[in-house]
Amino acid sequence: MKSSRLVSVLLLLQTRGRMTAAQLAEELEVSVRTVYRDVEALTAAGVPLYADAGHAGGYRLLDGYRTRLTGLTAGEAQALFLSGVPGPAAQLGLGPLLAAAQLKVRAALPAELRAHADRVAGRFHLDAPGWYTDADDPPFLPAVADAVWRGRALRVTYRRWREPTDVERRLEPYGLVLKAGRWYVVAAPGPRTYRVDQILELTETGEDFARPGDFDLAAHWTAYQRDFLARLHRSEAVVRLAPGVALTGRAGDAVRANGRTDEEGWTVATVPIESVDHAHGEFLRLGTGIEVLEPAALRERIAATVAELARRYLPAPEDARHG
Repeated sequence: MKSSRLVSVLLLLQTRGRMTAAQLAEELEVSVRTVYRDVEALTAAGVPLYADAGHAGGYRLLDGYRTRLTGLTAGEAQALFLSGVPGPAAQLGLGPLLAAAQLKVRAALPAELRAHADRVAGRFHLDAPGWYTDADDPPFLPAVADAVWRGRALRVTYRRWREPTDVERRLEPYGLVLKAGRWYVVAAPGPRTYRVDQILELTETGEDFARPGDFDLAAHWTAYQRDFLARLHRSEAVVRLAPGVALTGRAGDAVRANGRTDEEGWTVATVPIESVDHAHGEFLRLGTGIEVLEPAALRERIAATVAELARRYLPAPEDARHG
């Protein structure tokens, strides 16, 4: 544990420059006294590490000193090579750069860790899109990515689901998100979220913009998903589930949170639904493994569908007599 932490201290100073003992302690989640001991150990090992006194002081490495990546553990090396997804990188125009970066890192690894990394790369393949959706390959993705990198505003024609469908927008793109094989751009004003494959036309304005320094793309996306699901599931249904039948997503979470077992061994729960129309299709997939108790409109809709299916597939009474 200590050797791993010493490597972390060394890499932090190498990548960030001067850092105080308090900053190192906060980053590594240890005490300041532990940082002092670690610095002494590094100095004793011959690492050219210096302490600057004063208000703006701290620890720093001798200018020009670099260390090889020998501090990587086997698990870290595996994760590094598993995290490189070639498909999305190629879509962004970064395929050759990703390959070159992995080659350089691989060359810096000790032989044992190199073997671990190669084993992972040969045994795991990440395929983001789902089975029943086409792979997203929007033609304007490289241009949007370039605008994100350079902080350049764009003017686009965007197709949305409500009228008027095709609208003109000036976007200041803050970041790109790949979700289930589909690319989204988060852009000001707002910021708001746009599907990149719905951009019909794109023009570079040549105008720079300042991305807010406190904008956190990951935190924004998490909040956006939470709000989207809250808007999506505005209604509720009470259902009975046969033993062994499970719902997924927020409905599954609701079953686990409030479900109770009745006298027949079925689970009764209140679950969120998007609409009667949407729930009608989703619940019919479960066949006889689910019974809708409420709302009445959904129960009646499913009953009508089942009756129509019975008329379509079961023989008429007179046909049965003659058969």
